[in-house]
Amino acid sequence: MTQPTSGTSNRPLTVKLLLAVVLMFGFGFALVPLYDVMCQQLGINGKTNEVAAIQPQGMQIDESRTIRVEFMAHISHNMPWRFAPKLTHIDVHPGQVIQTAYLADNLSSSDLVGQAVPSVSPGQGATYFNKIECFCFSQQPLMAKAHAEMPLIFYIEPDIPDTIHTLTLSYTLYNMTDKAAPQPALAKAGTAVSQGATQ
Repeated sequence: MTQPTSGTSNRPLTVKLLLAVVLMFGFGFALVPLYDVMCQQLGINGKTNEVAAIQPQGMQIDESRTIRVEFMAHISHNMPWRFAPKLTHIDVHPGQVIQTAYLADNLSSSDLVGQAVPSVSPGQGATYFNKIECFCFSQQPLMAKAHAEMPLIFYIEPDIPDTIHTLTLSYTLYNMTDKAAPQPALAKAGTAVSQGATQ
């Protein structure tokens, strides 16, 4: 009786291993969209609106409740800007329109373009946090050594769950200079924004 060669006996195992590698590779690609869909359904992804929201007409301010909105800023490693909120926090009534700003300084000797990516925590609260105006809606050009005050106008929907007492709005600033669309003129300074609330 002829004994099977080593190559013949290992062939099914090799096929199974290759199939497993292909499946794992495909699962890795599918993981991100699956995660986004799951988070969207559960309301836990922390993503805020990417376009300007319009405040519903006749929306009532719930003065019986106060929610503290905390502001944070992070900068990617290759972005030589100073970037910080004008206020560290604001106490907000749901339905109230609030105006504030973030401050940016280009510390480098080159004109740069930044892009701020927002997130809200807890993620469940992101659905109720609406930005009417935000510097994050577009890329922000800034000349070398220049300063800008970048406006943020938002409101929190009155039907936000009673279990949420604090929201943290965090922006991460990325250097988009190499990927930015050509700019006709880089901003020397942002438009001044009046303080809409006090700490």
